[in-house]
Amino acid sequence: MWSVWEYLGAAMPTLRTLEDLEREGLIVPDPRLEEAAQSLAIALTPDIVALIDRADLANDPIARQFVPSPRETEIAPEELADPIGDEARSPVKGIVHRYPDRALLKPIHVCPVYCRFCFRREQVGPGGEALSPTELDAALAYIREHGEIWEVILTGGDPLMLGSRRLRALIDALDAIPHVAIVRIHSRVPIADPGRVTAELIAALKPQRTQLWLAVHCNHPRELSAASKDALRRLSDGGLPLLSQTVLLAGINDDVDTLASLMRALVAARVKPYYLHHPDLVRGTGHFRVSIERGQALMKALRGRLSGLAQPTYVLDVPGGHGKVPIGPSYVGDDPDALLIEDAFGKQHGYPG
Repeated sequence: MWSVWEYLGAAMPTLRTLEDLEREGLIVPDPRLEEAAQSLAIALTPDIVALIDRADLANDPIARQFVPSPRETEIAPEELADPIGDEARSPVKGIVHRYPDRALLKPIHVCPVYCRFCFRREQVGPGGEALSPTELDAALAYIREHGEIWEVILTGGDPLMLGSRRLRALIDALDAIPHVAIVRIHSRVPIADPGRVTAELIAALKPQRTQLWLAVHCNHPRELSAASKDALRRLSDGGLPLLSQTVLLAGINDDVDTLASLMRALVAARVKPYYLHHPDLVRGTGHFRVSIERGQALMKALRGRLSGLAQPTYVLDVPGGHGKVPIGPSYVGDDPDALLIEDAFGKQHGYPG
């Protein structure tokens, strides 16, 4: 099926409403979709829409990430509005200080696309709060006053949705804080809107003193389009070290072939796989969740297939604001008198304890 925009020979805008999605043939009307759209904003960029297999929308790993589903209206008792406890660790608006040596700074709550499993779905979207100049000053003052903060993680929202001038000013402000050594940015932009990765943006991402790392959110190998790979190349050629974050999602990437292809493709694009996140207890996202046992089995399978360079760390963000912990499989037996080590292929070997 052709998009109406292709038929007209016009550039497709970002799809932001249920009407947009219906016109493009990406949904069929369902009263429950109105409720889903109210709980989380809709945004699919032209780059993302171009990746969708319209012949199999129900199972397409790209569509399932961004197109609202009636299943989002199914709320389980254990699901939470603030699943990782940001609010409990937010001493100042825009700051989350969960670990002593690092803090999140959330300057903006707008994203190029809205992932239907987003753990900040209660906060992000058009009209969501962004920090005012006064609030940003207060957040920066908090960082200045806490000398233990060695790393600042810019998140949100998506920090790369800020204009280059504002982004440059923010990074300069962090660069001027002597005890901040690392600035890390979490972004979907290189994947979802690679055209935003301009020379001006890359120049804005170069502090004078601190080191800046960019963590790119990517969940499926098909997200690494030619345009996305080119954006990642420009970032890497510009001197920016790149990491990846992936969420383990049922029906999207919860099989070893998909994960292996994704991790290899990231490494080939000069992106070091960093985290594989166990899905959070976000309201209305039960259809995305897999068991920890399943995740551990997948990590074991990856260990036998991929080099260490392509291995992410499988982590769980403990509900209540208690931080991330690695939950990967163990390869060490629990008998101290007969220590057994399991290799990457499932065979056990004795080792002197």
